[in-house]
Amino acid sequence: MTFRLKTVLGATALVLVSALAAQAETVLKWAHVYETSEPFHTESVWAAEEIAKRTEGRYKVEVYPASQLGKEADINQGLKLGTVDIIISGSSFAARDFKPIGVTYFPYIFRDPSHLLAYTKSDIFKRLSKGYEDATGNHITAVTYYGTRHTTSNKPIEKCADMAGLKIRVPDVPAYLAMPRACGANTTPIAFAEVYLALQNGTVEAQENPLTTIEAKKFYEVQKNIVLTGHIVDHLNTVVSKTLWGNLSDADKAIFTEVMQEAAARATKIIEERENKLVDTFKQKGINVVTVDKADFEKTVLEKVTFEEFGYDKADWEAIRAVQ
Repeated sequence: MTFRLKTVLGATALVLVSALAAQAETVLKWAHVYETSEPFHTESVWAAEEIAKRTEGRYKVEVYPASQLGKEADINQGLKLGTVDIIISGSSFAARDFKPIGVTYFPYIFRDPSHLLAYTKSDIFKRLSKGYEDATGNHITAVTYYGTRHTTSNKPIEKCADMAGLKIRVPDVPAYLAMPRACGANTTPIAFAEVYLALQNGTVEAQENPLTTIEAKKFYEVQKNIVLTGHIVDHLNTVVSKTLWGNLSDADKAIFTEVMQEAAARATKIIEERENKLVDTFKQKGINVVTVDKADFEKTVLEKVTFEEFGYDKADWEAIRAVQ
């Protein structure tokens, strides 16, 4: 066999190997609504790279941030339609398919981020996640701490009753409305992108979000008080579509789960570190940061809000509260 023929055959073999490798690679779409600077994105990119490494290149995960593939409702729908394979999304959207899982947004259900993380390892988490999976086929692989939601206001607030008549912007999510309405506030569902202007021009007097969001969106520039109501310990789920989860081998399911849980832990750590520094940062900016009696708020919520009106089960709430 001549050297030239050997070279041609060798080149052909390389082309065939490359073609087979390309065929073996499965491209997946991972979507979320968060900015590229946020840990929910940076750690998703890290996870995508890790999945490629740990599956020896059999999966290539492309991450689409900042609503590139649609708003949160759209990407949840995309799991059903097959237009996305993996998303990061709140339990409020999972609750649209399985209401009981939304109990995790009930005010003061979690004591702190460590309680939330303990919940993700509990039997009640497994039961609620299974209920969601039975309803949709989608699988929750990991939970990331999003931040503890607090209130900002131009009006001083020290106790629940101080919110009576307060015009406050709250996301149009049932459980998010529970605390403000129980305290007598007038809730207004303004689009997130318009909140700063609404606060600035007085359309609303207050809003609620984690400290990291209050900083990122500069709400402190148009609010006099940051009130540490801590009413919701918020979180996000990493969700794999029914189709993708069903097609993964047991070994690959283990890899995806491990990587996604590692990514969630990394993002959670970043959020906690940022939050721990922000109270002092806001005080240095001259903002009045108020520590309130959370027990007063919690007591009022439990007196005035029922679990049934949201489709939640009190037994689930009790089980989560009991998690240590």
